[in-house]
Amino acid sequence: MIAAMCLTLVGLIGAAASTGMPMWRVTAFIQENIIVMETRWEGLWMNCFRQANIRMQCKVYDSLLYLPPELQASRGLMCCSVALAFIGLIISIAGMKCTDQNRLKALLIVIAGVMQIMAAICVFIPVSWTAHVIIQDFYNPLLLDAQRRELGEALYIGWVTGAFLFLSGVVFLCCRSTLNSDPLGPGIQVDVTLTSTTYLNIVSNQRVTKSSRC
Repeated sequence: MIAAMCLTLVGLIGAAASTGMPMWRVTAFIQENIIVMETRWEGLWMNCFRQANIRMQCKVYDSLLYLPPELQASRGLMCCSVALAFIGLIISIAGMKCTDQNRLKALLIVIAGVMQIMAAICVFIPVSWTAHVIIQDFYNPLLLDAQRRELGEALYIGWVTGAFLFLSGVVFLCCRSTLNSDPLGPGIQVDVTLTSTTYLNIVSNQRVTKSSRC
């Protein structure tokens, strides 16, 4: 369970970093355009450019409608992913503190695992959708070379982040199956042990009584 929480924490940090990074779409270097005077990055919240011998400058988008459809949807899905991963982490921490109630602990772990898997799906969809559009436009013969883009670093971070979140959800669900193997709980086990011991004492006393009568 601790390993699942570590995976969740790494996935949460990666999802937040991928959401805020402007490197979703970057300038493509095609054919003889190896040396260019300007490099552009396009993200979910801003676009940045850097010219030769000039530091990077970024500008927040003036309107959400300015973005293409894949980036508009990516905003909402990535924010949902960060929220789900964070809430799932809090629920898993609460589940670890329920040491005496296995049913409640198993329920919280299941909820945390499902939320992590949903967070992974919310990462995979926008990252893969954006990558598909970039690759499709890259091979579109109707576009100029200056209009073509390549996959940015944020997309690769998003894929890795989704894998971490998915693995954490699977580990949480596996931990739940181990908890179900002990459904009665430690307190009930002690009661059963005490009851068995009492029963054996009664049986032994009856045997001693019978032997004394004989």
